[in-house]
Amino acid sequence: MRLTGGVHSEVKFIRCPATAQIEHYQICEKSVQSIQFPVKIYPSKFAPKEPNTASDNLKPVKSAAEKTKKCPLQIHDCGLAEYRQILNLQHELREKRHQDKIPNTVLIVEHPAVITLGARQSFNKLLVGRELLTQKHIDVVDIRRGGGTTAHNPGQLVFYPILHLHQLDLGISEYIRELEAIGIELLKQLGLYSSRRKGFPGLWVGTKKIASIGVRVSKSTTYHGMAINIKNDLSIFDFIAPCGLDDVEMTSVLKETGKNCSMSQIKKNLAELLTKHFKPNEA
Repeated sequence: MRLTGGVHSEVKFIRCPATAQIEHYQICEKSVQSIQFPVKIYPSKFAPKEPNTASDNLKPVKSAAEKTKKCPLQIHDCGLAEYRQILNLQHELREKRHQDKIPNTVLIVEHPAVITLGARQSFNKLLVGRELLTQKHIDVVDIRRGGGTTAHNPGQLVFYPILHLHQLDLGISEYIRELEAIGIELLKQLGLYSSRRKGFPGLWVGTKKIASIGVRVSKSTTYHGMAINIKNDLSIFDFIAPCGLDDVEMTSVLKETGKNCSMSQIKKNLAELLTKHFKPNEA
């Protein structure tokens, strides 16, 4: 595990192994390498300590909920990681977040080629058979997030917020708008104007779609998230009707601007925006 620098020298976030699984998160949690934006790196010790001495017994012990409610956002860069591994990690972290064992957390990742099918069956549209996708080494995963079929591959920026919406004073619709706002600001930094389209979560450049959102909320805790096409191979979308929408053209930053952007720098920019938009509730 290594640390990579943030946009400013004082902003850093964790780099997790490509084979990220829950035990790797526990290593992050138990090590002294955790993240506090925007000021310093701090030891991540979420659970309350048991009193060890007589003097400790005299001090009130804060609950895990008290410690995590105002805890800064944690951001983990998982590099290139298999979709199924990160999905399992999300489930583990969602339960920990619900129990207030960890603070609000975001996983940033790129995936090898994979097509995911959402909870809305009518929006799940594969245009080729699964056998052909297997031959092309494209995994297909059925999941329970909102939305329909989408695709991920290297060069696409994906992030999965594990957030307690109640503690952020956000409803589900407001949360989705925050995700879209983050994407709009990030793309603007790359010289690209994007916009929302009513009734279709995600972001658009004119009539072309550049970002997709598919989320699920359980016990006020979010998982799944947002994917933004930066410089990925868009031909993978030829095998699906993205989000169940027929005749939708997908685009990317590379296609629209010709810029071969640094994924590392974009992740740092994203980390800044995430901490700006998902500040803990001070009330």
